[in-house]
Amino acid sequence: MDYELAIDGSPETVPGGTGVLLLHPSTGETDRIDTDFLKRDTDRFLVISTRTTAREVMQKLDYYDVDEDRAVVLDTLSVERGYSRRSSEHVHYVGAPDDLDGIVEQTEEFLTSHDGKRRVSLDSITELAYYAGEEATQDAIREILALLDEHDAVGLFHLATEVHDDEVVASYRDLFDGVIDLDEDGSVSVDF
Repeated sequence: MDYELAIDGSPETVPGGTGVLLLHPSTGETDRIDTDFLKRDTDRFLVISTRTTAREVMQKLDYYDVDEDRAVVLDTLSVERGYSRRSSEHVHYVGAPDDLDGIVEQTEEFLTSHDGKRRVSLDSITELAYYAGEEATQDAIREILALLDEHDAVGLFHLATEVHDDEVVASYRDLFDGVIDLDEDGSVSVDF
C-alpha cells in the first residue's frame, strides 16, 4: 500500500513500512509538516506525544484542520505530571516518557486494532532520549519502525538536532528510509 507524503521535495508516495525522520532546530516550527503528514491519505493516525498533553495535541489538530475523528493520541506526560486525565477511545496514557515498553505496546495495539491506511507521528525522539537514554530510545524506535513495516503503516519521527551530538543524529538518520531537514528559516530539504 502506498501513502501520499505531501512534503515539498519528497517523493509523491512512499510504500507502507516507511519511516521518516524530521530533523529540526529546537525552536523549529514543526506543526505544519506534522499536520500535513497526518491529514492526507489516511484512515487513522496515532500521535505519540512526549512534549505536550493530549489536550494540546487535539487543539493543534483542530487549529490545522486535521480530522480529529481519525486521531488516537498517546499522552506520555499527564500521568507523571499529575494532570487530570480520562482515557477514551481516542486518548491513551502511559505513566511517563521513559515507559518505552508501554509506548511500543500502545503503538502495536493501535496498528493491530485499526484497518486501512495508518500513520504514526512521534513528537519527539529527543524527549524520549532525555528521559530514557539514547540506547534504550534507539531500541524502542527500531521496534516501532519494525511495527510500521509489519502493519504496512508509515511514520514521522521528530528529532531536535542541536540537542544531540552529530554522531547520535547520524545514528538516528541510519534507522530511517527518508529524512526531512527543517532549517531555522523554515526551508525544507529532503533525502530519500
